[in-house]
Amino acid sequence: MSSFTPLTVFAPIVLLIAAPVALARPGRRPGILLLLSEAATLVALALAVVGAFQLVVFGTSQVSLIDGALTLVLRLDAISTTMTLLVAFIGWIVMRYSRTYLDGETREGAFHGLMLATLAAVLFLVQAGSLVMLVLSFIGVGIGLRRLLLFYSERAAARRAATKFALVWHAGDVSLVIAATLLLAAFGTSELGSIIDAAASGLPFAAHLAVALLVLAAALKTAAFPLHGWLTEAMEAPTPVSALLHAGIVNAGGFLLIRTAELVQASPGAMASLVMIGGLTALFGAMVMLTQSAVKTALAWSTISQMGLMLLQCGLGLWALALLHVVAHSMYKAHAFLSSGGAVAAVASLRRPGPIAVPDLGAVMKSFGLALALYATLALVFSLVAGPKSPQALALGTMLIFGVAYLVAQGLADAAPAALTRRTGLAAFAAALAYFAFQRLAAALWGPSLPAAPIPGPLEWALIVLAVVSFGAVAVAQTLFPRWAHHPSTSGMRVHIANGLYLNALLDRLIGGFRVASSK
Repeated sequence: MSSFTPLTVFAPIVLLIAAPVALARPGRRPGILLLLSEAATLVALALAVVGAFQLVVFGTSQVSLIDGALTLVLRLDAISTTMTLLVAFIGWIVMRYSRTYLDGETREGAFHGLMLATLAAVLFLVQAGSLVMLVLSFIGVGIGLRRLLLFYSERAAARRAATKFALVWHAGDVSLVIAATLLLAAFGTSELGSIIDAAASGLPFAAHLAVALLVLAAALKTAAFPLHGWLTEAMEAPTPVSALLHAGIVNAGGFLLIRTAELVQASPGAMASLVMIGGLTALFGAMVMLTQSAVKTALAWSTISQMGLMLLQCGLGLWALALLHVVAHSMYKAHAFLSSGGAVAAVASLRRPGPIAVPDLGAVMKSFGLALALYATLALVFSLVAGPKSPQALALGTMLIFGVAYLVAQGLADAAPAALTRRTGLAAFAAALAYFAFQRLAAALWGPSLPAAPIPGPLEWALIVLAVVSFGAVAVAQTLFPRWAHHPSTSGMRVHIANGLYLNALLDRLIGGFRVASSK
C-alpha cells in the first residue's frame, strides 16, 4: 500500500467549505452563491477523477486523520474510487438541475447549503476506511437528508416522511454503533483493513454478533421489507432530493456490506439472511411497482425492488456484481427522477396503443424454455472461454433471464406480429449476452478487491433453489396476468397490492406516525 495522500479526501472538504457560505444566504435567488455551489461540486468531481489516476499509477493508499483505536481513516482503493466518482458526478448533475428546479423558492439558498453538506457526508462515507468514520458518516448523512426531507416543512406528509426516515435510518445507526463496538472489542482496532486481516483466521462470537448487526443496519438503510415505507413517502421532498436519495443514499447499506464483505461472508447465517431478505424485498417491490400510476411512486417501488436484488447478490457472494448493480442503478435512477417531470407530457403525446398480444399458457411455457435454453447455451460458451461460473452467478442469471422470458412470451403470442417476435428474440439474446459480459467487467474492475463467491453448502443450495423457483413463479404469473386482469377478484387484489398490503400503514400505527405528523 502506497503512502501518498489521495486527493479524493479533499472532495468532501471542498463541499463542507462551500456549504456554510450557501447557508449564509438562505433565501430566494442567492445570486453568485448558486454558481459557487455548482463550482464546488465540479471541483469535487475533478478531485475524484484525479484520485482515480492516482490509484492507477500508485495503487491503493489511505490516510489517518486521528490515530489510535478509534482512528479516522479515509481509503483510496478500487471500491472507494468507484463510489467517489459516482457520488461526485451525480452530485454535480443534481446541483446543476437544482439551480433551475428551485429557482425562486423562498429557501433556495438553504437548500443548496444542505445539499452540499449532505453530499460531503456521502463522500466521506464511501471513502471510509475505519468503523468510526463509517458511523460518523452514516449519522451525518441521516441528519442532512432529514433536513432536506423537511424542505417543505409546512406539509404534514413531509413531516411524517422525515420522522419515519429518521426513526428507521438512525435505528440502523444504533445497530452499526453496537456492531462497531463489538468488533473493536474483538479485534482491538476500528481500522477495517486490520479487522479483515485478523478475521481471516475465523470470527469470535462477538464478531459473529457484530456481522448480524451489520446486516440489520444494511437492511434498514436500503429500505428492505418490511420497513420500506419511509422510502415511498420520501417523494414529498423536491425532485433533486429524490434523485440524490435513490441514486446515492439508499445504496449506502449495500456499500456497507460490500466494504465489509470479508466479514459478512465469514458468517453463513448472515449470508443466508441476506438471500431471504433481499429476495423477498425484490419480489415484493416489483409486484407493487406494477400497480402504481404515479411516476415517482413507481420509481420508489422500483428502487425497493432493486435494493432487494442487490442484497440478494451480496447474500450469494456476488460482491463485484452487487457493486456494478449499485453503479448502474444509481445512474439510471438519477436520470429517471430528474426527467420524471416530462413523463406526463411524453405519455400524452403518444398515439393510442393498439391491442396487446396476450400469450396463452403454451406460449408462456415455450418462451421460458427458449429463454432458459439460450441462457444455458451462452453460459456453456462463456464457461469454455473464460472458465466455469459459480453456482451463485448462474442462479442469478437464471432469475434475471425470467424477465427476458416475459418479453419473449409476448412475441410468441398468437396475435403477435412477426416483427415483435424478432425483436423479442433479439432482446433475449442481447440480455443474456450482456449479463455475462458485465459479469466479466465487474470481475476485472473489482474482483481483486473483493472475496470470491463461497462454495455453497446444503443451506446455500436450498436458498438458491428457493430463490430461482420463486422468481420463476412470479415471472410466469406476471406474464399471464393480462389474461385474468379484469376478473373481479383480481381487481380487488390489485387494490391491496397497490397499497403495499398496508404494511406501511401498520408501521405508522406502531411508531405513531400520524400523531407525530403535526409536530415539526
